[in-house]
Amino acid sequence: MPIRWLFIVTLLLARPTFSATEFFVAPNGSDTNAGSKAKPFATLERARDAIRTLKPSQRLAKSGGAVWLRGGDYVRTNALEFTAADSGTADAPIIWRAYKNENVRLLGGRTLTGFTPVSDATLLARLDEPARGHIRQLNLCAVGITNFGEMKSRGFSRTALPAHCELFFDHQPMTLARWPNAGEFAKIVGYPAASDHVDEHGGNVGQLPGGFLYAGDRPRRWRDVGDLWVHGYWSYDWANSYERVASLDVEQQLVKTAAPYGLYGFRKDQRFYFLNVLEELDQPGEWFLDRTNGMLYFWPPNQKSEGRGQGAESGRELLVSEATGAEIVLSLLDQPLLKLTGVSNVTFRGLILEATRANAVVIRGGASNRIAGCLIRNIGNSGVVIDGGTGHVVVSCDVMDTGDGGVSLTGGDRQTLTPGGHCVENCHFQRLGRWSKCYVPAIAMTGVGLRASHNLIHDHPHCAILFWGNDLVVEFNEIHHIALETGDVGAIYTGRDYTFRGNQIRNNFIHHTGGVGMGSMGVYMDDCVSGTEVFGNVFYKVHWAMFIGGGRDHRVANNLFVDCDPAVRADGRGLDKTPVWHDMVDDTMRKQLAEVPLALYRQHYPEMKSLDDYYGPPAGPAITGEAFKGVPPDNNVLVRNVCIGKWLDVGWHMTSGMLRLENNLTNAAASLSALPNDQSRATDFVLTKDSPAWALGFQRIPVEKIGLRGDELRRGLKHLSAAVTP
Repeated sequence: MPIRWLFIVTLLLARPTFSATEFFVAPNGSDTNAGSKAKPFATLERARDAIRTLKPSQRLAKSGGAVWLRGGDYVRTNALEFTAADSGTADAPIIWRAYKNENVRLLGGRTLTGFTPVSDATLLARLDEPARGHIRQLNLCAVGITNFGEMKSRGFSRTALPAHCELFFDHQPMTLARWPNAGEFAKIVGYPAASDHVDEHGGNVGQLPGGFLYAGDRPRRWRDVGDLWVHGYWSYDWANSYERVASLDVEQQLVKTAAPYGLYGFRKDQRFYFLNVLEELDQPGEWFLDRTNGMLYFWPPNQKSEGRGQGAESGRELLVSEATGAEIVLSLLDQPLLKLTGVSNVTFRGLILEATRANAVVIRGGASNRIAGCLIRNIGNSGVVIDGGTGHVVVSCDVMDTGDGGVSLTGGDRQTLTPGGHCVENCHFQRLGRWSKCYVPAIAMTGVGLRASHNLIHDHPHCAILFWGNDLVVEFNEIHHIALETGDVGAIYTGRDYTFRGNQIRNNFIHHTGGVGMGSMGVYMDDCVSGTEVFGNVFYKVHWAMFIGGGRDHRVANNLFVDCDPAVRADGRGLDKTPVWHDMVDDTMRKQLAEVPLALYRQHYPEMKSLDDYYGPPAGPAITGEAFKGVPPDNNVLVRNVCIGKWLDVGWHMTSGMLRLENNLTNAAASLSALPNDQSRATDFVLTKDSPAWALGFQRIPVEKIGLRGDELRRGLKHLSAAVTP
C-alpha cells in the first residue's frame, strides 16, 4: 500500500465515530486521546472544542451532539465558557451530561486535608477554654492557597460581587466565627446624640457616619479587630447589610463602620452581630481565617468525644472527616462554573455544580438552553442567572446553600410586551440567601412572559418569589418557612409600579410563613402595584395571606384561606398625604408610567385608563401640584373565596366599601373534608361535596398538581452524592 493511503487509513481509524457525534471526558483521560469511551478527553474545554470544530464542515450528526462526562471531580480554576460557536439547533441540540448514574462534579474549590491541633499557647489563650481542644489549623499558604477573596459589603442595595472564600464540611456551609452565635442577635442600644435625625417616616435614627452603640463588654477580649465586620438590619427588618468596622471603642461601646455606608441609619433596638472574630470561634462548625499569614482555624462538627483535652492525647485525635470520609472544601473560584454567551440549544444535565464564590451558571442572550436535573450547592452568589435571550429553562434541579439567590430570569421586552419565554420548573430550593438575606429570592423574574411552576421553596430568610414586569406566571408552587429572619415581606412579592400588569399567581400552596416585626405575607402586592390575578391558591397559617398595599385592579378569586391572620388585608396608602407616600405616587409612579408606551399598555390592560382620573390623560393636561390628590385603591375584586378563620382587615385610607366583594364563603370550617395540621399536604385541603362554596361558583383547586413532580430528571437526582434532605 502506498505511504499516502496508509496515512489516510491510519487517520480514519484513529478518529472517533462522528456518525454518533459522541465524545467522552474523564478525570483520568488525556486531551491527546480521541475522546472515545475507551480513550476519553481529560478536560471539558477539549470536548467543547471538538464539538466546535465539527460544525463548519457539517460533520455534526443531524441529531446533534453529546458530551458524556464520566464520574469524578472537574476542578475549575476558570469559567467553562461557551459562545455562539458552541450552539446546537432546535433539531440538533448539544447535550452535556453525566454518564449513566455517575456523579460528575464541577468544583470551584479545593478539598483540604492535613489539619493539625493548635499548639501555639498565645493563640490558644485567645480562645474560650472549652473550645481550645477542639480547634484545628491548616496553613493554606503552605498548600499553595493564597487568594482568599476579599470580604466586601453586601446586602440590601449593594451590587452583587463574588464572595470571599468559604468553608464547607460534608457539603454543608460552616459559620464564620461570630458573636452572638448563629441564630442570635445583639441589639443597637443607641447612637451618639450628635448623629440623631428624623427619617422619612418620622422616626429617629442615627446617621451612618456617627456609628452605633452596643451593650456589654464582650468586645474587650478581642485582640485584633483590624478585619472586624458587622451584619445587621440597621433600620428596617427588610434591609440588611454587612459593613466593615472602621473603629471599635470599647470604652464608649461605640462601633463606627467604614464608608461607603449602606442606606438609612442606625435605629435603636434593631438587630446585629459581629463576625470574623478569632476569639468567637467557640462552637462546632465555626471557622476563622487569619488572612495575614494564611492560617485557617476550624472546629469541625461531630468530633469524637474521647481525648478532647489539651496535650499529648489531643495531638493524636483525628478530625471526623479523616475517620468517616467527610469532605472539607474551601471555595476559591471567583467566576461562574458555566458561562454561556450568545449560545443556543445546549443542555447541561445531571451535574453537580459546587463551591464557586460567584454564580454557578450565567446565561446571557441566546435561546433554548437548558439546565436540567443538576444539583447546585454551596455557591457564593446565585445558582443560575439568565439575562436576556429567549426560552431558557431551568428544570428539575436542586439549588441549596447559596450566598445570594436561586434562579434569576430576565427576559422579554417591556417596550413591546414581547415575551421572553424563560421558565424555572420542578426545582427544589432551600437555605438560600446565606449572606445577602433580603431580596435574593429563590426565583426572581424580571421582564415579560416568564414562568415559575411546580417548585418547592423553603427555609429562606426573605421572599421566595420576586417578580417585576408583565404577563408573568407563578403557578403550582409549594412555599413554606420563608421570611425566617426578616419582616414586612411576602412569600410571593412585587411592588411600586402601576404598569406591572397581566401577572397571574395561581394554584400555589403557601403555608407556615415566618417573619419578625410586621411579619410576612403570602402574596404581597406592595406599594400600589396593580393588576394581578390571584386565583386558586391555598393559604394555611400565613400571617397576612393576601395583602393589597394600596394597589388597584387586583382580582383575588377562588382561593382557600385557612387559619390566616387575616385572609385579606388591604389599604389605601396611595391617598396618604405624608411626603414619603405622596411622593411615591406623584413622582415615582408617574415616572414609571412615562417609561412605557402607554398606547400599547392601555390596549393590553384597559384598566390602566382609569388612572387618567388622577394623573390626567396621556395627551394632557397632567394633574400636578395641589390638584394631585393621590390615587385610591379602586376596582379590587374579591370573589368566590373560601375562608376558615379571620377574613378581612382594611384600613389606612381604605374601607371595605372600596372593595368589590362577591360570593365569598367565610366561617367555612364545616366545608373542609378534614381538619389540617402542621404535616398536612396540599392534597389535604379539599372541600366537602356539600360545601355551600360550590353553589357560589367556587371551582375545584387542582391540589394534586401542586409542588414537585417525579419526572425522570428528578429521579436522577437521587443518584447524586449528598442527596437533598427534605
